[in-house]
Amino acid sequence: MQKRNLLHHELLEITILRLCQQLIENHGDFENSVILGLQPRGSHLARIVQQKLKGLTNIDVPLGYLDTTFHRDDFRRRDTPITANQTDIPFLLEDKKVILIDDVLFTGRSVRAAMDAMIAFGRPLTVELLVLVNRRYSRDLPIEPKYTGRNVNTIKSQKVLVEWKDQGANENSVWLIDN
Repeated sequence: MQKRNLLHHELLEITILRLCQQLIENHGDFENSVILGLQPRGSHLARIVQQKLKGLTNIDVPLGYLDTTFHRDDFRRRDTPITANQTDIPFLLEDKKVILIDDVLFTGRSVRAAMDAMIAFGRPLTVELLVLVNRRYSRDLPIEPKYTGRNVNTIKSQKVLVEWKDQGANENSVWLIDN
């Protein structure tokens, strides 16, 4: 197994700050905007983005967490049951500008499931996708992010691993792993 560092902690910090600046440019005062983190891995990035936006703009953008387990197209195809994560959306999505956040975009199936799951909370005005890593050349569905931290050319046998210091890693970093 080979591991290659795609974003070390300093570059990761700069990348997240750039993504926040792009959100500020497009959302201004965030008046009708909300952030939804995809459970489980996108929720941590969503918290970081919300905190950085608050530090930059002094605006507390509403934050929720969305689990897509029961909306996935492979839910009944697995040998072992999937453990669901908690959905926590303390607001309606009706007529909101939703910023959907995940750490890695691979096939697009999780995002498709998220779009299905969101409908239970209202019909959003718009949905924008923000991802830390966009794995190109691996999409099963025609889904592309509006905000991308890093585009990476990968093959199916590779894996992208995002590690966070406050979740037990030595430092914040993003790795490309060859099996």
